[in-house]
Formats: sequence, C-alpha cells, structure tokens
Amino acid sequence: MEKRALGSQGLTVSTQGLGCMGMSVFYGATDETESLATIHRAMELGVTLLDTAESYGPFLNEQLLGRALAENRDAAVVATKTGVEITDDGQILGLNGRPDYIRRALERSLRHLDTDHVDLFYLHRVDPQVPIEESVGAMAELVTDGKVRYLGVCEASAQTIRRGHTVHPLTAVQTEYSLFERGIEHDGVRQTLQELGIGLVAYSPLGRGFLSGAITSPDDFAEDDWRRSDPRFQGENFDRNLAVVSEVRRIATDKNVTPSQLALAWVQHQGAVAIPGTKRRRYLEENTAATEVALTPEDIAAIETVAPHGAVTGDRYTPEGMQTLNG
Repeated sequence: MEKRALGSQGLTVSTQGLGCMGMSVFYGATDETESLATIHRAMELGVTLLDTAESYGPFLNEQLLGRALAENRDAAVVATKTGVEITDDGQILGLNGRPDYIRRALERSLRHLDTDHVDLFYLHRVDPQVPIEESVGAMAELVTDGKVRYLGVCEASAQTIRRGHTVHPLTAVQTEYSLFERGIEHDGVRQTLQELGIGLVAYSPLGRGFLSGAITSPDDFAEDDWRRSDPRFQGENFDRNLAVVSEVRRIATDKNVTPSQLALAWVQHQGAVAIPGTKRRRYLEENTAATEVALTPEDIAAIETVAPHGAVTGDRYTPEGMQTLNG
C-alpha cells in the first residue's frame, strides 16, 4: 500500500488506516481472535495507521491493540486519544481537557498499549471548560518528554484548531468525513487544515456502515448496537438515506467496485486518510482494495450529483453527542 504524508510535521502513514474501536465496543458482539487476526492482516497489507482511544471499552481496545502489536510495535503508527475522563475502574465521567488529567491518561494508555510512546496523540473532544491552549500545551510537554511524537485534535472548530496550532504544530485533525458527512467543507475546517498544513483523518468514512450497502433495515443491527439510537438510522431518515446509498451503489456497479470501495476512494481522493473500522478480515480486504480504485472526473461528478452536501437527513449523533462537536 502506498504511503502519504499526514500533515507537514514529518509523519508518514499508509493511505488507508484501520479504526479498531468496533473490535471492542459499540457495534454488537466481538471476537478477540478474529480482531487480532484482522489487525495482523492489516499490517500484512501495508496498513500502518492503527486508531484507538482510552474510552473504547473503556481501555479494552487499547489493551487489544497492545496485544496485537506485542511483537511488531515498530511497524505500526499507533494513534490514541484522551480528553474524556475515565476512572481507573472504567467509569466515564465526562470531558476533561485539564493538563493533569491528560498527563495521567497518557501514562495509563502507555501501560495498556504496552509501549513507551504513542505516535499520534489526539484530544478526543475539546473540553469547553479548559482553554485549548492549556490542553495542547500539556500534550506538547509529552512530546518534549519523548512519550508522544505527534499531536492532533478531534471534532474541533476552525478557530480552535488555529488556537491549538499556535501552541504546538498539529499533525492531524480527526473528524467524521464521508459521502454522508461533508460538514467540514462548509464550516471552515477543511480550508483551515489546508492553510495550516494539517492532515485530515476521516473516521466513519462509510457512514457508520450505511455506505457499505449491507444495511437495508434497522433490524439488521444487534440489540446492543449503538446505531439503533443514531438519528440517521431511524424512521423516515433511514429510508431517505437508504435512497442515497442506492444511488451510490448504482455508480459503484457501473465502475465494477463495491459501494464501500467507491465511498472510500472518494474520501481518499479528497486527500484524507480514511480509517474505516472493521473487526473482520474479509471486510478489511475489501476496504483496503479501495486504495487501488482511481476516480475519473466523470466519476466525481456523478458522485457529487447523488451525494452532495446536505443529501443525508438526520443529525449524526444524539442531542447529547452533538453537544461535544465543533469544540
């Protein structure tokens, strides 16, 4: 797999990464054996950027990734996140971007990942009670200490990104970006990243699985799958959004690729590093094949016609979740 520079601070990663969250939480039943095999297969295919967070589990996903990399740590670019306060026994207390918590959380993440450094350390969500300068300042000290190599923030506004970047250069901003979610094209974030030389890491590049074409009914989800509460998968929103997927599928069929591959190729065409999440090798192999899909100007025009900004209906999180965005 080809590699590309992520941002302008010197970090190089695979064109496509792997989101590990669903291997431990949120998307129904998990299988550690298959998850470990999926991580190992990803690395065989040239995937280097592996994404996790202390809140995924909590802690379970970092621990899983640590086990997967026990004999191959140097081949991976490990990205994890802090900023959601969690007690040592796993209770989630809410946002916390205070310097003392960031330092303590990083030490805990290093233990769970069984490593002496994190390659890319994100502020998972911006704490409105703590100036971004203080949070990024604490993260910068960890770079000085050699425990972190590069910094990023997640789901931050253009103004916040600019303020954080003045304290320490940001390598990446991680945000939801896909044919289902194109808000950063219109709120100043994408323009800011391009101006400042900050890389874009796109999570949920398949619209939380919707763009795979495999979901045809809300009943396709397990009872404990959090997407049952996602507004985009409910009521009339589901039916309208499924119609968008049908059009994406039509274009994919004409190009002889899967809907997932078309959707991922589009994200990569925008210059982003996509981190589709999967916990199965067969989906991983389908996803990574998207790095070989070249889109013509005619393809881009066709996609733009069926999935422009605003084509999808429903918020991307519950009301509580929406309050944590654009910090």
